[in-house]
Amino acid sequence: MENENKEEPTKNDEEQEELADLTEELKEEEEEKAPAEEIQKETEAKEEEMPAAEEEAKPSKEKGKEEKEIVEERIYTVPLGKAWIMPPNKRTPRAVRMLRTFIIKHMKLETRKEEETEEEETLPQLIISNEVNEKMWSRGIEKPPRKIRVRAEKDKEDNVTVYLAEGD
Repeated sequence: MENENKEEPTKNDEEQEELADLTEELKEEEEEKAPAEEIQKETEAKEEEMPAAEEEAKPSKEKGKEEKEIVEERIYTVPLGKAWIMPPNKRTPRAVRMLRTFIIKHMKLETRKEEETEEEETLPQLIISNEVNEKMWSRGIEKPPRKIRVRAEKDKEDNVTVYLAEGD
């Protein structure tokens, strides 16, 4: 029994040493975290001191990256009745071309000219959304809609995107 009593205290001593080592490691980690917490508190204090105008400016920058900045937005009802002059198998492609020319004309979009193709400038683009395209082709190639309501948006790079008008 005496041998057992001698071994138990040695085990306890080892456990105590391990606990001491662990507590030292935890203290070191807390000391490392403390400067980081102080820096965080300082930044929070600076943010509180900033004027409200600067705080509002930050979210707008983030939104600008996510969304395109809209310069101009218009809603048009585009007449497509003359597409029905074409033979039945060419009506919807003609209606899509008519939509393109209408938007180019009314949104004052610069078009490419054959003489200026040598220049490598980026000209504004006309983008027709899938919703509009599906609406045009919804009844097939032979029966396009007689008219369509669209919303045209011009961004700051003069690119025009065409969407279906709300409610259609």
